[in-house]
Amino acid sequence: MADKLDNNVQPPQETLEPPKTVEKPPRRRPRKGLKLNFTVPPQLTTFSQQTITSLKKVASVRHYPKFWLLFGMGVGVTSSALILGYSVYELETSITDSVEDALVYARPDTLTIKAADGEVLREIGPVTHEKIKIWQIPEPVIHAFIASEDSRFESHRGVDIQGIIRAAFSNFQAGEVVEGGSTITQQLARIVFLSQERNFNRKLKEMRLAQKIEDNLTKEQILERYLNLVYLGSGAYGIADASWVYFSKPVKQLTVTEAATLAGIVPAPSIYSPLENKKAATERRNIVLQRMAKEGFIKPIELETALASPLNLKPNQPKRLEKKAPYFTDYIQKELSQYVSQDTLKAGGIVVETTLNSQWQKAAETAIDTAVNNYGRWQGYKQAALTAIDPRNGQIKAMVGGNDYQNNQYNRVTQAQRQPGSTFKMFVYSTAIAAGFSPYRSYLNAPYIVDGYQPENYGDHYSGAQVSLEQAIASSLNVVAVQTLVDVGWNPIIKVAHKMGIESPLKPTYSLALGAWEVNLLELTSSYGTLAEQGTHYKSHGINRILDRHGKVLYQAQFKPEPALDADTSSIMTWMLQGVVKAGTGSSAQLGTRPVAGKTGTSDKARDLWFVGYIPQLVAGVWLGNDNNQPTSGASSTSATVWRLFMEETVKNMTVESFPELPRLNGRKGSLKAEPIKPKKAYYQVVKPPETTSETQQTQEQPTTRQERRYRRRYRRTQVNQESPQTSAPSTSTRRRRRTTYSPPSAAAVAPAPQAPQNVAPAPVSQPVPSSVNTDGVAPPAPPAARKEE
Repeated sequence: MADKLDNNVQPPQETLEPPKTVEKPPRRRPRKGLKLNFTVPPQLTTFSQQTITSLKKVASVRHYPKFWLLFGMGVGVTSSALILGYSVYELETSITDSVEDALVYARPDTLTIKAADGEVLREIGPVTHEKIKIWQIPEPVIHAFIASEDSRFESHRGVDIQGIIRAAFSNFQAGEVVEGGSTITQQLARIVFLSQERNFNRKLKEMRLAQKIEDNLTKEQILERYLNLVYLGSGAYGIADASWVYFSKPVKQLTVTEAATLAGIVPAPSIYSPLENKKAATERRNIVLQRMAKEGFIKPIELETALASPLNLKPNQPKRLEKKAPYFTDYIQKELSQYVSQDTLKAGGIVVETTLNSQWQKAAETAIDTAVNNYGRWQGYKQAALTAIDPRNGQIKAMVGGNDYQNNQYNRVTQAQRQPGSTFKMFVYSTAIAAGFSPYRSYLNAPYIVDGYQPENYGDHYSGAQVSLEQAIASSLNVVAVQTLVDVGWNPIIKVAHKMGIESPLKPTYSLALGAWEVNLLELTSSYGTLAEQGTHYKSHGINRILDRHGKVLYQAQFKPEPALDADTSSIMTWMLQGVVKAGTGSSAQLGTRPVAGKTGTSDKARDLWFVGYIPQLVAGVWLGNDNNQPTSGASSTSATVWRLFMEETVKNMTVESFPELPRLNGRKGSLKAEPIKPKKAYYQVVKPPETTSETQQTQEQPTTRQERRYRRRYRRTQVNQESPQTSAPSTSTRRRRRTTYSPPSAAAVAPAPQAPQNVAPAPVSQPVPSSVNTDGVAPPAPPAARKEE
């Protein structure tokens, strides 16, 4: 009882004492670098306890197998998701090309060279020659490709899942691959962006690209690009090229069976090409026809007729392999590396717009064929070359480097280095005129020896009279050209020649005046164009623009004009060269009333026959000869005739323009300084008229053309002589002559100089050079050249 009472007794309450005041310690500034003590927040403590409790619960089930099974599945799913996500990310980041590039795609290492008017001259690499628009493609062709390659093309968005399942089932049943699951869009993606390797990653990328293509291009654009790019065997890229290769007809003329034949080639071009395996191609064609009937593209009666029809082929060479202006396009290819890198060229799709006039090129080829086949047979030469340049900008308008490109690709316009003969005299007289010489300045037309070098006129004929520069160039007198070189100096002549366009090396020798140093036809023709442009030279070139596959301009020709001669000198020289054509050695080049200026040239033993002439709008040069340097029996008048044949075609629709008028000659000062040569010994010889038999005369004067006969009759009456290159070796002719050295020439041997017009002061007469002249610093004379017999 007591215990119970005790249990009910409340414990005595404690007396509450007032709280004791606790003295706070003085605050101290924490020392730098020491950590402060802080109280852990209760939230953090609660979270920690919950975490520990959760872990304990997890640990408490560690002995249960189901836990580990579920845990492993979760990890696997998560890992797979991560891997898939990374793969998708990697796939997306690997597609860096813009799908719009499909519209401008060109295969690597492809190049197209075009004429100035857009005509395709040459295609290099796997180029689609003929690209056509979707509206130009007939329905049977479109239906054949859709039925064969992608029957659900109009409904899917790049990837056809049903098609993939159907193809897999068909292949499983057949035990081999008989049907592909790639859509037309996937095939386009593969052509444009991917390689032909077979692996899972490439397939995924192909499918994703196809989806992107569908999102950015229309069905018509996709189908058009595919049909223009798909390879159809036997070198044919695109349906237009394949239509020509297999059936020699345009796409619009293809029949249903022919369209099915082309569509059947796609899965395996090397197997199903009708030119490679006609039986396999026929079987494949029939499969396509059956699919067309199944899709409702053709009626059953049409199917029966098509299946029964034979596979009629009319094969032809791919048009992309054709070569127009082959010498010119070879030249262009060699020039390309100066303007674009090799990497750019390898990327493909390069388009080169050239300066060539395709109509003038055809006229040039015709003229060269005539020169070789008609004239060359009886004049002893087998090769010819021609080039034409616009002197106002240096653009090459025509280039024919030979007449047999299939057997010999040697370009005689750019590669053949030949002696220019008397065509080089233009540089001699141009320099003399620029130095202040009058075209009426005269020199003695008599045998002339300078430092042991002895030039000879054509046929060894000399009038013994004073002849003006204007008359000397018209008759191409060699002795006058050499005398002019002595008074002007070879260094100024070489400088002028290089400024006018000669790039080949020239040496300071007396034979320089007569074309002893080799040049090529392109640079010689370009130099004459400097006179047509009144002393301004434009570098000759054949490339106008270079574009990449996007149409971006990689290169644009912008050659600046280079002054070479003053305008008055050019006008005087043009006037002098007009005389060559009007009544001189170049009379065969006359173009009716149209003004023409030019110069003939013949090297030793007629090995090289030249004519370079020009009108204000065009300059052209012709060379005839043999690659092995064998002599010919022709004359430079034939080159002038070939030049005329070409020019007659080019000027048909060209306005007639006149050359500048002859400037005032009185008081004219030179634009450059002459550097006269000081020979050790220079003198003339007196020559009596040669005695020739009637047989020799007939052989030497046998004309080759009607114009030449008229020309020779006229010049026999006036005793004006044709040209001859530099010669000094003893003559092998049957003619005999007697020479007597004299200085100065006697009055009996020298005729009065021709009278200049009244408004022109008489030109000084050249006198023999005494042998005691100082010759310090003078280059030695050129070695004598062999005598030319013509």
